[in-house]
Amino acid sequence: MDQKILSLAAEKTADKLQEFLQTLREDDLTNLLQNQAVKGKVAGALLRAIFKGSPCREEAGTLRRRKIYTYCIQLVESGDLQKEIASEIIGLLMLEAHHFPGPLLVELANEFISAVRGGSLVNGKSLELLPIILTALATKKENLAYGKGVLNGEECKKQLINTLCSGRWDQQYVIQLTSMFKDVPLTAEEVEFVVEKALSMFSKMNLQEIPPLVYQLLVLSSKGSRKSVLEGIIAFFSALDKQHNEEQSGDELLDVVTVPSGELRHVEGTIILHIVFAIKLDYELGRELLRHLKAGQQGDSKNNLSPFSIALLLSVTRIQRFQDQVFDLLKTSVVKSFKDLQLLQGSKFLQNLVPHRSYVSAMILEVVKNSVHSWDHVTQGLVELGFILMDSYGPKKVLDGKTIETSPSLSRMPNQHACKLGASILLETFKIHEMIRQEILEQVLNRVVTRASSPISHFLDLLSNIVMYAPLVLQSCSSKVTEAFDYLSFLPLQTVQRLLKAVQPLLKVSMSMRDSLILVLRKAMFANQLDARKSAVAGFLLLLKNFKVLGSLSSSQCSQSLSFSQVHVDVHSHYNSVANETFCLEIMDSLRRCLSQQADVRLMLYEGFYDVLRRNSQLANSIMQTLLSQLKQFYEPKPDLLPPLKLEACILTQGDKISLQEPLDYLLCCIQHCLAWYKNTVIPLQQGEEEEEGEEAFYQDLDDILESITNRMIKSELEDFELDKSADFSQSTSIGIKNNICAFLVMGVCEVLIEYNFSISNFSKNKFEDILSLFMCYKKLSDILNEKAGKAKTKMANKTNDSLLSMKFVSSLLTVLFRDSIQSHQESLSVLRSSSEFMRYAVNIALQKVQQLKETGHVSGPDGQNPDKIFQNLCDITRVLLWRYTSIPTSVEESGKKEKGKSISLLCLEGLQKIFSAVQQFYQPKIQQFLRALDVTDKEGEEREDADVSVTQRTAFQIRQFQRSLLNLLSSQEEDFNSKEALLLVTVLTSLSKLLEPSSPQFVQMLSWTSKICKENSWEDALFCKSLMNLLFSLHVLYKSPVILLRDLSQDIHGHLGDIDQDVEVEKTNHFAIVNLRTAAPTVCLLVLSQAEKVLEEVDWLITKLKGQVSQETVSEEASSQATLPNQPVEKAIVMQLGTLLTFFHELVQTALPSGSCVDTLLKDLCKMYTTLTALVRYYLQVCQSSGGIPKNMEKLVKLSGSHLTPVCYSFISYVQNKSLNYTGEKKEKPAAVATAMARVLRETKPIPNLIFAIEQYEKFLIHLSKRSKVNLMQHMKLSTSRDFKIKGNILDMVLREGGEDENEEGTASEHGEQNKEPAKKKRKK
Repeated sequence: MDQKILSLAAEKTADKLQEFLQTLREDDLTNLLQNQAVKGKVAGALLRAIFKGSPCREEAGTLRRRKIYTYCIQLVESGDLQKEIASEIIGLLMLEAHHFPGPLLVELANEFISAVRGGSLVNGKSLELLPIILTALATKKENLAYGKGVLNGEECKKQLINTLCSGRWDQQYVIQLTSMFKDVPLTAEEVEFVVEKALSMFSKMNLQEIPPLVYQLLVLSSKGSRKSVLEGIIAFFSALDKQHNEEQSGDELLDVVTVPSGELRHVEGTIILHIVFAIKLDYELGRELLRHLKAGQQGDSKNNLSPFSIALLLSVTRIQRFQDQVFDLLKTSVVKSFKDLQLLQGSKFLQNLVPHRSYVSAMILEVVKNSVHSWDHVTQGLVELGFILMDSYGPKKVLDGKTIETSPSLSRMPNQHACKLGASILLETFKIHEMIRQEILEQVLNRVVTRASSPISHFLDLLSNIVMYAPLVLQSCSSKVTEAFDYLSFLPLQTVQRLLKAVQPLLKVSMSMRDSLILVLRKAMFANQLDARKSAVAGFLLLLKNFKVLGSLSSSQCSQSLSFSQVHVDVHSHYNSVANETFCLEIMDSLRRCLSQQADVRLMLYEGFYDVLRRNSQLANSIMQTLLSQLKQFYEPKPDLLPPLKLEACILTQGDKISLQEPLDYLLCCIQHCLAWYKNTVIPLQQGEEEEEGEEAFYQDLDDILESITNRMIKSELEDFELDKSADFSQSTSIGIKNNICAFLVMGVCEVLIEYNFSISNFSKNKFEDILSLFMCYKKLSDILNEKAGKAKTKMANKTNDSLLSMKFVSSLLTVLFRDSIQSHQESLSVLRSSSEFMRYAVNIALQKVQQLKETGHVSGPDGQNPDKIFQNLCDITRVLLWRYTSIPTSVEESGKKEKGKSISLLCLEGLQKIFSAVQQFYQPKIQQFLRALDVTDKEGEEREDADVSVTQRTAFQIRQFQRSLLNLLSSQEEDFNSKEALLLVTVLTSLSKLLEPSSPQFVQMLSWTSKICKENSWEDALFCKSLMNLLFSLHVLYKSPVILLRDLSQDIHGHLGDIDQDVEVEKTNHFAIVNLRTAAPTVCLLVLSQAEKVLEEVDWLITKLKGQVSQETVSEEASSQATLPNQPVEKAIVMQLGTLLTFFHELVQTALPSGSCVDTLLKDLCKMYTTLTALVRYYLQVCQSSGGIPKNMEKLVKLSGSHLTPVCYSFISYVQNKSLNYTGEKKEKPAAVATAMARVLRETKPIPNLIFAIEQYEKFLIHLSKRSKVNLMQHMKLSTSRDFKIKGNILDMVLREGGEDENEEGTASEHGEQNKEPAKKKRKK
């Protein structure tokens, strides 16, 4: 039979074939077809023949064709056929679909849909036909019966797709079904149906099946719905990430983790690659992605940015077109996130309203962590982002050439946080990805070398961290580091020091690197530039410190923590140490040559030798001999010759130019410290050993020389140095310059000898007398210099040189002077204590050291770069100063004797104020330790209780002491009130209050105490008032919003200054006694206005946040009505804040404020107030469409603004204008005075047009809101009449008349006219 059908099909006409097929039963045909297909013979040809003999123009043919078509589909779906046969059959069926009439196509499509919904598909092969059927259907123009109605082909197709998408899809056919739609012509609405369905299937599928589905969706997105596809994918993976993180951070015992971490990351990586590939082919998709994420940024960035979307964005940076846009988006997101955090941290009001959220910085670092799962496409973007953040937000140069260097603990500002984040990204990426290490290192070194003029401390810190992390790994990149060494002689000294310190662990690992560095340093030693030679000295000193010679003492006194790489190196320590000895002695030879160079180079050597000695004790002999031979050049050996030092030899004269050749004071200082260290550390260890003669000789020699210098310095008079009062100290003559240099040298030598004699004194009375004599010599010279400088009025001479006393000595000296109560010491100490000058000098030096620490982060002298030692000394100094200040108050001390300068107690207080701020700046993590050190209770009992005493409790204890002092001061008589001390006390209290936990009872106590002081004290001291009010506000904002406080203060100010209408009597309120006629304006007025500005900024931030949320809400009715509910507390809070601020401005605007900054600021802040009100009105314009109205409290706020603010604003504007007219009218004498008066008027009236514009904008949007909400909000508003360009006839006549009189006057008339004309012209321009 099959042969017959085929032979008939071969004929030209199909008539016989049709007749033959009609004679057959349908079952015969289907069986025949089945047999042929299963055997794999001529099924294709047979099927072609059957279709040929079943034309669609006859009903019977159509039905047969339909039957066979359905049967073939079942046959393919059954899975019994070979692949090739099945494909052939499907191909034939595809070709035939277009011949079917519309109704049959609908039936076929319905069969497919019911098969999909019923889950009766077996292998889904036949699904390839569905797009062909739907496409064919779409081309039918005639009306077809569908369901109960009649639709054309296009509409039928839409209905069918809708039905298909609303049904259940079997998990295994989701990808196939989605893929199928790419071959169907779809309208935008139909694409949306399909995309929604596919996205809803994500959660039901296995993780591994999602990437192919995403791929199909992206292909489909070229037809439309790009936004939905991207939103869906990002939302799904962001939620999955969140869930995964919660599971991981949850209970460890839970074994039922839904997805293993690695698998999830690999899937995400694949999907990101798919999306990036799709964007390369369809740029519109990329634009949509950026639009979507930027929109999220307007509202709440947490809705859109997640680790997944950030990783996606970073991958997109590989596409050139989107690179800059993506980095800009990420940069602004990071900074916005840090700014929000800063705003939240500074305001309890916002903390209560806005829940704590995850921040972009944490998400980016999570991306770095996730990128370990072969996300190579993300790492490049991460590295670029890291460098962009560091470049954009690193420390900036300031005017005087100093950089704003901040320690990590002070990086509170968004920019500093962003820079730190950049460094963290790079460091973490460096740790994880080996491939990228070389590039990161190269880029960091490039920046260090090429940006010599701009601050690069953040890059050097990063370099140091990288090297510390993996010195051995970095050996492979050593060529990059040696390349950077070639530029050392061109870099600033500070950069060289930090760079060498950073790469120091590498030098221990790599010999070749060390050798190349030594070559560079040797060259630099003989360079022309002074800086290059100083760099060479710095480099050599660093090498000496870090390459130990055999037999050196253990590095327990080491100040620099060494990384693990050194442990590897020291395995061969014997060989190393022997090699190091030759190496170090070689360097010492090079350094000796520096002793003939400029003073600056020598100075560096003297400052560095002590550290070298402490770290490498075997070099003691070499170093001490070098110093001794250097000193002998300037020492007068004959014991009876005065003075003992050849000062002339220290000074270099080249023609007219005189400069310091040998910093003799620093040389002596270095010798004194090295000697003291040697005596304390090395000699005790040598007691048992045989000592070589030579070894000990230098130590004895140096001791004798210092002893001799001391004795002869005491005997010497100033005349011996030719430095008595009659000497010339002017900076303009060469003799004056020479005498200045000599004077500073002598003072320095005296200081060094004071410290030396103290260290060997062992509390001997004679030594202490010597110390006092040396101090008197220092004091005489210092007084002469100050006196001469005072006469000359030159700043140069008045500049104090850094003291040569070490911080350790200062702390020991203060402790002995103020706290030593050992009986046997009292007699000798009374010598020093008898001189209040000496005691004041000791405290002053302590202040100088702390100031130096605040400015540079370290102090001069030995151990000045070692943070731990500095911290220890700070604790000791603070303890003494605190005891001295609290036990001998200033009032007691000052009543005793009147002396020039500040009293010791006041100096102690100043020192405490500086120390508290320095500790918070540099030692934030050690605050607990610092406060514990201040407790002077018995140590035994304290150790046990330590654990449970918090920072807040310790701080509160210290605060109480200063509060007592301030209360005593405030209760004193007016003539005894020391405003400087009061100011310092408030500053101390301010910095201590920052350590209190805002939720603690101690904090509330501090706030109520400060508030009480402000309410009860009425000192008329503007500075004291300002600092006290600042303290009150800084505490208040962390407790609750300060709007009520502002309102009370504004009433006080109004009461004291009177009303703008002179006939009105203002009732005086007295909430705060500190507001009085003297302080009300400008001090308190400007303070409250700046606080009001901050409140407005917070409210503005909240409104922007609400607007962002509204714009992101879905348009559907129920969604938006539900969405507005959570915002109600925020809306209510905003209205309450603005309402109270309105009453605050209502008071101030009626106050007769003095002209100047107060009026200026008030007008600007009023303008801000109206802008914020307008923003709120615009928010309600957005909301009231969905919620159908505005809340009652908003209506009240509008009413209040109409009755209490706008009218008085216009009165205030008239008051300001009238005042300025009177002001110019008063001054007729001098033209210059008139000109300045006019300029002042212009400046003061400049904000007025802005304010009027802001008011009118507010009223304009109120009209819109009235129309939309059907509430008449304008009934409380009087439309404005005040304009800045009113012409007042009477004033004009008066001015014209005056102008006429002026012309008759001679002399300055024409000039006067010009002066008058100019401002008038400016006025018109406005």
